[in-house]
Amino acid sequence: MSDLPGRILDWLHLVFVAQIDYWIVLGFVAQFLFMMRFVVQWIASERARRSVVPVAFWFFSLGGGVLLLVYAVQRQDPVFIAGQALGLLIYLRNLSLIFRKQPSADPAIVPDGAEKAG
Repeated sequence: MSDLPGRILDWLHLVFVAQIDYWIVLGFVAQFLFMMRFVVQWIASERARRSVVPVAFWFFSLGGGVLLLVYAVQRQDPVFIAGQALGLLIYLRNLSLIFRKQPSADPAIVPDGAEKAG
């Protein structure tokens, strides 16, 4: 039990340092993009003083999801592959709904996440 801190440090070194390669770096970049969607959503909601989902949320979801899917395929992880592939369909569908929406005749009405000019 007295060597527990040393064993933990050895494990951390193995997981986070010894096995670092380009795929691990890609995985971290993908996770960063995926995390940024929540940061963007949080900032937009704070500014609006209500919960909003800006278009940037879906773009960060798509970018992070694609990179995470590439990473999962390289790692040959079927659970991760299935989860990311399904997520990509949802992100693409949301973006298609956003960009297909007809512009409103009322200039005061703006899509969620968009800022009104003026």
